[in-house]
Amino acid sequence: MILLLDTHVLLWWLADDPRLTPAMRTAITDPTTSVTVSAASAWEMAIKAALGKLSIPDDLVDQLEQLGFQALSITVEDGLVAGALPRHHDDPFDRMLIAQAVRRRFVLVTADRRLGDYDVRTLA
Repeated sequence: MILLLDTHVLLWWLADDPRLTPAMRTAITDPTTSVTVSAASAWEMAIKAALGKLSIPDDLVDQLEQLGFQALSITVEDGLVAGALPRHHDDPFDRMLIAQAVRRRFVLVTADRRLGDYDVRTLA
C-alpha cells in the first residue's frame, strides 16, 4: 500500500501530535507501506508559514528523507484532474492531494471527512 499524507497529518506526524489516530500511526509505521508527501503540502505549509499561521522545520526535506517518506511532484495531469473534480471542496491543496491519490491509487491519510465526498480511498 502507498499512503499520501494530507498536510495536517504530516504536521501531526512531525510533532508526534496525539490527534494521529492509531490507524494512522500503524499504517505509517508499517514496514510494508510506502509513505509519500506531495509538493502541494510543502507549498501549503510554506504559504501558511509566511502568513505566520504555522512554523515548519528548516530541515523539512532532510526530516522527510530520514523518515523514509518519498516526495511526490505535481504533474500537468495532476493539475487537470484536480481542476475537473466536482466542487465538493474548494481548497486547492486538498483538491491536488485528491487528484494525486486518485490518479496513482494511493490511500490519502486525512482527518478531513469532507474528502470522503470524492471517489478517493482514505484512511482516518
